[in-house]
Amino acid sequence: MTPVRKWLAATLGAAALATSPLLQAQQDSSNTLKLGVIGPFSGPSSDFGTPLLQGIQQAVDEINAVGGYVGRPLTLVVKDDRGDPDTGLQAAQELAAQKVVATIGFCNTGVAQKSLDVFQNARIPLIIPCATGTPLTARFPAPDSYIFRTSARDSIQAPFVVNDIVKRGWNKVAIFADTTGYGEAGLKDVEAALEARKLKAVHVTRFPLGVTDLRAELQAARDAGANVVFSYTVGKENAVIANGRKELGWKVPQVGAWPLSFPFFIEGAKEAADGALMAQTFIAEPSNERRAAFLSAFTRKHGKRMAVPMAAAQGYDAAYLLTYALFGIRDGKLDGPAVKFALENIQRVYYGVVATYERPFSLNDKDAITENMLVMGKVQNGAVTFAYPEDAKRNLIVQRKK
Repeated sequence: MTPVRKWLAATLGAAALATSPLLQAQQDSSNTLKLGVIGPFSGPSSDFGTPLLQGIQQAVDEINAVGGYVGRPLTLVVKDDRGDPDTGLQAAQELAAQKVVATIGFCNTGVAQKSLDVFQNARIPLIIPCATGTPLTARFPAPDSYIFRTSARDSIQAPFVVNDIVKRGWNKVAIFADTTGYGEAGLKDVEAALEARKLKAVHVTRFPLGVTDLRAELQAARDAGANVVFSYTVGKENAVIANGRKELGWKVPQVGAWPLSFPFFIEGAKEAADGALMAQTFIAEPSNERRAAFLSAFTRKHGKRMAVPMAAAQGYDAAYLLTYALFGIRDGKLDGPAVKFALENIQRVYYGVVATYERPFSLNDKDAITENMLVMGKVQNGAVTFAYPEDAKRNLIVQRKK
């Protein structure tokens, strides 16, 4: 038995594995189970959309290798939203029309916001593996909601980072947030986190995507006495902020949510990115057996390191959690309400890459990630590593939901 088959036999259940027709005969393609995938696989957000898709595909390949869903291979119906809300809405409508069992998707909060009603009204479960805007899983009353998530929402990332910078003695914060749905929601979460620590930003700058020069705004932040810059944007603008600080000779730290681990920032800012701190759920270091297996399998398939490890890992875990849920449906009726109920009542523990998932979702909670699963990442020599040695040690044990 291959390592993957052995692992799945132990986790999905030996009975399900043994009865898999794929282990006995090839299945007809008409018997496939369609799963939707939607994300920015081209355009300015493809730097984290592409690894998302790679992570999902890696999980599906492993699952299909041992029989898929009770002999039915999983097939992905992939839609590219290009990071554009209107394109994303059309793609969501197409997936609903194709009657996919569920969808894993969205990296951009603003894109997701425009499409949530499609999935909710069609009663098709949506698992969001990347987008972190707090309002996404709060859009509908939790018991009725078909919107699930395996990424860390900004309302836990923001206070996590704020608590860290206060601990480091940086208490005069300048916030630089873009004007997208992501930046809007993130700004509110950062301000709320500061208020909880009895602090208020000394300077706030809002800017549109595509801005190439923020030196005047950075100078204003400097004049306001800021000793740390908290940036909230997903693209090249993070690098614009870092490069602007360098040109001004302003040596203050830059902190933020997970986009500071993206290539657009690290490669765009180069040495100006070094030392930046950000919240992370997954850092691409082989700290235990399952992470080592995930990383080595990815490298064998793609021949290079992950562009955004968190996106790949969260997509990978989302695909497995969905499969675990499906195995909880005993009568084979995979309609939307049945899949929703199954996601809310996953019975087996999934030992994932990001976390150990024990009842990750419930009727009243659609977010799988809690703050204890976060670690501080730091850009160092063009890569992301642990900001604290103790986090590297703690990461040997994959955290469970609290």
